[in-house]
Amino acid sequence: MIAIAKPYLTADEAQYAYDTILSGWVTQGPKVQEFEEKFAAYTGAKYAVALSNCTTALHLAMIVAGVKAGDEVICPSMSYVATANSIKYVGATPVFAEVDEHFNLDIEDVKKKITLNTKAILLVHQIGMPADIDAFKLLCEQQGLKLIEDAACAAGSAYKGKRIGSHSELVCFSFHPRKVITTGDGGMITTNNEDYYKRIKLLRQHAMSVNDRERHAANKIIFEDHLEIGYNYRMTDIQASVGIKQLEKLDSIVAERRKIAERYNAAFSDLKGVSVQKEEEGYFTNYQSYTLLFTNEAKLTRNAFMEKMLEQGVATRRGIMTAHRESAYKEECKHVSLPATNYYSDNSVVIPLFYPMKEEEIAKVIETVKALLA
Repeated sequence: MIAIAKPYLTADEAQYAYDTILSGWVTQGPKVQEFEEKFAAYTGAKYAVALSNCTTALHLAMIVAGVKAGDEVICPSMSYVATANSIKYVGATPVFAEVDEHFNLDIEDVKKKITLNTKAILLVHQIGMPADIDAFKLLCEQQGLKLIEDAACAAGSAYKGKRIGSHSELVCFSFHPRKVITTGDGGMITTNNEDYYKRIKLLRQHAMSVNDRERHAANKIIFEDHLEIGYNYRMTDIQASVGIKQLEKLDSIVAERRKIAERYNAAFSDLKGVSVQKEEEGYFTNYQSYTLLFTNEAKLTRNAFMEKMLEQGVATRRGIMTAHRESAYKEECKHVSLPATNYYSDNSVVIPLFYPMKEEEIAKVIETVKALLA
């Protein structure tokens, strides 16, 4: 079976984690700080804060942005449910807007959803394809709203010549194994706002007034205070060690993923009833996932295609889920109408793309897709 995705981990990561374990400092310590500094430098942001995962990153982004009970945050329904859940965590209401052909927020529909209660827009760079950040930054400035970027899938992607993570004040990343680089699990927030940076660091560690490194290095007794209600959202040094080595390889991993995607594009662009995602000028995707979108002219339905691919030993996954149709949201969203979102979700499929893929695996995916749809 050709898997839909695999993390790219080598002896480099294992050795660096091993060395960290033997150092005796395995939680919020020097390797976390090193990973943060290197990730900030990579993205071009002033600051980065490592966290336990992207969902906790989104939660803290909501808090420092001032989102609270009674507020509304506009976001896509077509995203992993954590996007909407992070809004719920602070007592606010997710307001779902439509997506465009790149599966990112449709700005015209977002404009229609803005009310007096709207506090922020949560912009998702879906499957690594950057959204139009400048357009949404301008809209937020005009409307007095906060912009938060859900860049869970977008490490290594770029928008108008700058890497994702440097364009706005709250950008949240994931290092889950399905992402382009991984720390097993983990997340990061990048920001250019010093106040946000300081508060996020505080909140991730129970809002302790003195962190573990400071206490360890002190030459006198220090008693910590807990300045507000905080959280245990820390990344471990073991994870950070893996992340440091993964980050060193990020650009080369993205380059190889793009080569595979280019081969897919060349092979599938002429298939009747199927379209592939292509970059617009100024957009650079890491191809965290590769999708095919089915139309009524396709030889098979999306689901029939997935079944036949499985029979041939090639894994696939359904298109990006829609939060408004999940059981947790279904009742409150029973009057929500998102026809474009539903169409893109129900008629898209993710096919295998990972690094390193063997030549025979790439060839088999291409041959199998074409045999079923050509």
